[in-house]
Amino acid sequence: MKPLEALLRNAARSQKKVVLSEGADPRIIQATIEARSRGIARIVLIGDEQAIHSQISIHNAELDDGIEIHDPSKSPLLDELASLFYDLRQHKGVTLEQALRTAAKPHYFAALMVKKGLADGCVGGAVETTAEIVRAAIHTIGTKPETKLVSSFFLMLFCASHHSKKGAFIFADSGLVIDPDAAEMAQIALSSAKSYTLLTGDMPRVAMLSFSTKGSAKHVSVSKVVTATELVQEADPSLLVDGELQFDAAFVPDVAASKAKDSPLRGNANIFVFPSLESGNIAYKVAQRVGGALAIGPILQGLAKPANDLSRGCSAEDVLHMIAVTTAQAEDYKS
Repeated sequence: MKPLEALLRNAARSQKKVVLSEGADPRIIQATIEARSRGIARIVLIGDEQAIHSQISIHNAELDDGIEIHDPSKSPLLDELASLFYDLRQHKGVTLEQALRTAAKPHYFAALMVKKGLADGCVGGAVETTAEIVRAAIHTIGTKPETKLVSSFFLMLFCASHHSKKGAFIFADSGLVIDPDAAEMAQIALSSAKSYTLLTGDMPRVAMLSFSTKGSAKHVSVSKVVTATELVQEADPSLLVDGELQFDAAFVPDVAASKAKDSPLRGNANIFVFPSLESGNIAYKVAQRVGGALAIGPILQGLAKPANDLSRGCSAEDVLHMIAVTTAQAEDYKS
């Protein structure tokens, strides 16, 4: 899996510090041990110190200089991070007492460490819900100045022998924005293009997807995709983007030659922007479970610093991949 191998190699070179907010979870511990053995990142584990040590012992591993443990309830950082959260949220009516309680929550503690500059990125969601992880990130880290929309994508790796077309692809938004309007869909496309280049080093080729190709059907949802495509083209004339396209016209050159012969993508898109979360989520799961693609995500984009979500059904390998993604994103946030 060359794209994944490159991602892991680049992570090992960067040596960023990633906070894992569910530090006592066995999957998190396994991923931490593997990340350290491969030199992928420095790790901060958040949680009960005794429980974390117990899990590390079960795996016959030992702490090294690249692993820190913070129990929020006992950490000397708590007051400092609570004060930071109060400064960030007092305009919303948050009191000092509420800030202290919130900062003691592991996923908030982790995100506040990133906001404070004590770590380069954070990962959570093996236990907490996506809503909690995203809320903590938005309330602490905030969004990039150029966008107010936090969206997500899955990095889909087609590397098996049976895949007719191999490589890395982005499916967006497949995990967060439920029903984007045209402007939001355009922002998802622009953010995904930057994410693709950051993670793969390759040129983004964006397909704005619909059930229609170049006017083959008329519907308000098709019009949304047409408008979104125009907004992307206006925002970044240098970006290779086309729409509205059905998936086959964006992915299969022979089909593109028949259905969309004037498309600049020529059936070679590597970023697929879906018109709704419903369609994007279904598509990535079909590609993963039926097509045998490796799905890494949901990866968050649009935040001022890296914070990422895990599926509660994630494996240790999934966590390891997300650590690598987070370190890659952190490279883009150098001050």
